[in-house]
Amino acid sequence: MERPYASADVRLRALVEREKQMPQVLEEARKNLKNPPRIFTEIALEQIDGDISFFQNDVPSAFLSGADGAEVAKDTATKAEFAKTNAAVIAALKSYGAWMKSDLLPRSNGDFRLGADTFAKKLAYDEMVDLPLSRLLQIAMDDLHKNQAEFARVAKLINPAKTPQEVLAELATIHPAPGDLLNAFHGTFNSLIAFIREKQIITIPSDVQPTLEETPPFMRATTFASMDPPGAFETHSTKAYFNVTLPEKDWTAEHVAEHMASFNVGTIISTSVHEAYPGHYIQFLWMPKFGSDIRKLLGANTNIEGWAHYCEQMMLDEGYAAAPTNATPEQVRQARLVRLGQIQDALLRDARFVNSIKLHTGEGEPAGKWTIGQAEDFFVKEGYQSRSVAEVETKRGTGDPTYLYYTLGKLEIMKLREDMKAKQGAAFNLQKFHDDFMRQGFAPVKVIRKAMLGNDSPVL
Repeated sequence: MERPYASADVRLRALVEREKQMPQVLEEARKNLKNPPRIFTEIALEQIDGDISFFQNDVPSAFLSGADGAEVAKDTATKAEFAKTNAAVIAALKSYGAWMKSDLLPRSNGDFRLGADTFAKKLAYDEMVDLPLSRLLQIAMDDLHKNQAEFARVAKLINPAKTPQEVLAELATIHPAPGDLLNAFHGTFNSLIAFIREKQIITIPSDVQPTLEETPPFMRATTFASMDPPGAFETHSTKAYFNVTLPEKDWTAEHVAEHMASFNVGTIISTSVHEAYPGHYIQFLWMPKFGSDIRKLLGANTNIEGWAHYCEQMMLDEGYAAAPTNATPEQVRQARLVRLGQIQDALLRDARFVNSIKLHTGEGEPAGKWTIGQAEDFFVKEGYQSRSVAEVETKRGTGDPTYLYYTLGKLEIMKLREDMKAKQGAAFNLQKFHDDFMRQGFAPVKVIRKAMLGNDSPVL
């Protein structure tokens, strides 16, 4: 649909062949789903209407409307068959949604938790991290408390008469209107690129910018923003899409306000840094320089998400969005609000770190269990997030059990940078460090340390 790797007729024929199989997939699901976790069924029910709308509106539009200059399918027979297969998919999804609600949900009593043993194995196999869970939890709490203290310091500079939570509440209201959100993100690109080049942060291999669009319906329940680059060996359709989740039309005003609070003046910048410059998009642009096909295809999230999260702090530390010399009080305030948004995003990732371990292993809990309610409360009270964000983040944590990899990877990269500084002394160069890190591809940081430092020293 999205990538014009062939003519519209060829792609529509491929879609028809895929759609023929979709109703049977849903039938197999009815046979196979015996006792799923209730939260998984609830997420599926939350997304089913969006899925149906996707096939009712987005799929036909992609091939038949010619919107945004897209090629329109011309083959009459294929279009006629598509009308039949697409209608069958819509009917199957509607039936499946009704079945989930009436039949599956009442018997969804399974446990989403991995347990300590499986959780530890997943970390070891995915990320090459084998630290004890108790040590990982301590690392998470230490970083959380450090960021909370920094948040309080910056908040006091903004308004010493208010508590950090009151300043946070003010920050939550400083955001664009929902209809202006995509433009607000796009408006950061040129200044980020100019700063990266002026300060020699990292080599940018291409002048082509990512394409901003609304997050597809089937992804909205568990994500606020994401980067969707083409596959490693794609040669025809090379666009990368920057997805942003806008408020739904049927949300209450309170829900919209809470959602938009996650796109405040500070987090818009940190999200643009994370997803685009110099985060995920730059790493994608470096992909042709990766040393092997394996490194293009396989990777560790502590590298990929760790890099993007590391960049959020690194860019501000290097001076991006800082108040200029002889700044006005308002310019100083804006710079501090941007830093506060970056710290809020860091606290979000710290809360993921803690909740991923506690939700799936119960580590550190007297009863050996950490509930969904406790996880949501932790995001709000300790991670400084709104309740609606806390709900989305907790849902994600049930099915993305090791989403601690953001902060974990960031800390691994920061330690590698400090170790490289210690080794190279005055010869250390930030751009060279970042370029050398990029050349290693998506490998676990443990592998990259060996390549760059020449030893097997600990990642943390």
